[in-house]
Amino acid sequence: MPSTNPKTYEPTPRARVAFLGLGVMGFPMAGHLALAGHQVTVYNRTTTKSIAWCEDFARASGQNDPNTSAQTPRLAVQAADIIFCCVGNDNDLRSVTIGPDGAFAGMKPGAVFVDHTTASASVARELSTLARHEGLQFVDAPVSGGQAGAQNGLLTVMCGGDATAFETVKPVAMAFSRAFTLLGESGAGQLAKMVNQICIAGLVQGLSEAIAFGQRAGLDMNQVLDVIGKGAAQSWQLDNRGKTMVADQFEFGFAVDWMRKDLGLVLDEAKRNGARLPVTALVDQFYADVQQMGGNRWDTSSLIKRLK
Repeated sequence: MPSTNPKTYEPTPRARVAFLGLGVMGFPMAGHLALAGHQVTVYNRTTTKSIAWCEDFARASGQNDPNTSAQTPRLAVQAADIIFCCVGNDNDLRSVTIGPDGAFAGMKPGAVFVDHTTASASVARELSTLARHEGLQFVDAPVSGGQAGAQNGLLTVMCGGDATAFETVKPVAMAFSRAFTLLGESGAGQLAKMVNQICIAGLVQGLSEAIAFGQRAGLDMNQVLDVIGKGAAQSWQLDNRGKTMVADQFEFGFAVDWMRKDLGLVLDEAKRNGARLPVTALVDQFYADVQQMGGNRWDTSSLIKRLK
């Protein structure tokens, strides 16, 4: 990534930041912060990931002091003004924030914790309240754009929280973002991500049915996709996944297991707020079928496998 990254970074004051969680999203996101010139300390539950990250980005900032790793979240955040986090779920998020080795125990007064995990709106509100009581700031900021967006530094970030904290974080976070937007109070970012996942679920199922139908009808679906992609059927999914679905290729990042986790959050929230989501609930069960086929790590466009 340091030698091939094409992104141009806007000049921003150099910041001391921490990044917790170096998975397929967090690893490149933290890397973009280093490449933008910020001093980064990383933490990952599996220390080999932290070691690998430091090998890639130890002096990527061009400064004399290298980017480093820490053994616990508390140690990682002690010098940071902004802490970014991207882990798996609500429980993972609590494990890196709460407790004697958690980030909240080590953060400086007034420091901002920015959570990029796709989690529940309730845990965002819970941690925001806890942070405020500790003299800290918390922004829930789930992302859209998948692994490719993280690698290219072009994520769309949906934020909830205090406007002052948001404005503090935004110039730094633009190192890995194409858009970084405040949508309301704590929890609003997570709710917006749920809206995003509802849209994706319906779009991918519709695209799956369309391609399966066209193939049964004997059409050249690559040609058809070129044509309808210039009309009202155009979408990101059609442009980026249509032809790979035709080619039976499903190794493009965001996995079925993670989509089911996200749709579970959506359906739980719908029970609380009374929203009716019949299509989303159905597509969630279709993804369960894909899991039963062994497609847990296939990307979300693998919905079409049910139809073949």
